[in-house]
Amino acid sequence: MKSQKIIVLRFSAMGDVAMVASVLKEFMLQNSNVEVIMVSRPQFEAFFAEINGVTFHAIHPSTIHKGLVGLFKLYKDLKIHEPNGVVDLHDNIRSRIVSGFFRLAGVKIKRIDKGRREKKALTRIEHKIFKQLKQTIERYADVFRAFGFNLQLGHKLLRDQKKLPKTAENLFKNASVKKIGISPFAQHNYKMYSLEKMEQVIKELEKMDLQIFIFGGGQAEQEIAQNWAINHKNIHNLIGYFSLEEELAIISNLDLMLSMDSSGMHLASLMGIPVVSIWGPTHPYAGFLGYGQQQSDCLQIDHPDRPTSIYGNKPCLCVVESCIDSIDPKEIVNKIMEKLYA
Repeated sequence: MKSQKIIVLRFSAMGDVAMVASVLKEFMLQNSNVEVIMVSRPQFEAFFAEINGVTFHAIHPSTIHKGLVGLFKLYKDLKIHEPNGVVDLHDNIRSRIVSGFFRLAGVKIKRIDKGRREKKALTRIEHKIFKQLKQTIERYADVFRAFGFNLQLGHKLLRDQKKLPKTAENLFKNASVKKIGISPFAQHNYKMYSLEKMEQVIKELEKMDLQIFIFGGGQAEQEIAQNWAINHKNIHNLIGYFSLEEELAIISNLDLMLSMDSSGMHLASLMGIPVVSIWGPTHPYAGFLGYGQQQSDCLQIDHPDRPTSIYGNKPCLCVVESCIDSIDPKEIVNKIMEKLYA
């Protein structure tokens, strides 16, 4: 029988929620007497489906949980679990309101310290303090530790190979061929390597004996990826054809992922897959490197103005050409081949 119940709040974004799942995997192994109720958006349920001891509870912020009345309804639904505490890993208005209701009911609340002052110092141009900040994954873990739980993160990739979807099995039938994923898109354009240069990377990779899978995006991105698949051999567009759960299963069977500083990196990390990542106005020092990934696999230019943004929603201020596009496609290809055949 579980001795404690903890509610965990993290509503978005995809990469941040995936990082929470990485923490909960290790937390549940070290605290098997605890039951966790994970509250996030319904599309992220797949991240937690196979973590023993975690129950998923969806928040619908645009409909039934909209506004103060909707959040109070969410609180009442969660209150049924009779939690011993609430772990707020989001610290936004919604999570503060929900956790505030619990606080008024006498339930203990612990909230993430996002290190906003340190991050501001890291990204400002004048008097920049350029140093490695605490990793976000450790900031999450600190909130559990504040409740007195034991939690030591290994910071190692834990391969979680899953069974492939039936419709993808044929793409993986040749076990001798290396398989890499490319997640070339991001929520903010400033974090994206130019599509023209990414296609140069693809052109170089297609010369190798590799299978390449394109992940992530909506209809516009699907069209771009489909054109790449048509124009280049051994390129497979997966956008729009698989559920998130199926994509995770496919990713878990890859040898490597190439990604921006975006959710693709965190999905691969959750599945224990190494990532070569490309960075522009953001920087690994801000703490958002994928769990278990190596800084030596981050491709970026050295410039005194970097980083200029934490989330990639602000432009690069380095040079005429954006700092991310200053990275040579050949450098990316060389790093991929180095990782694949090390």
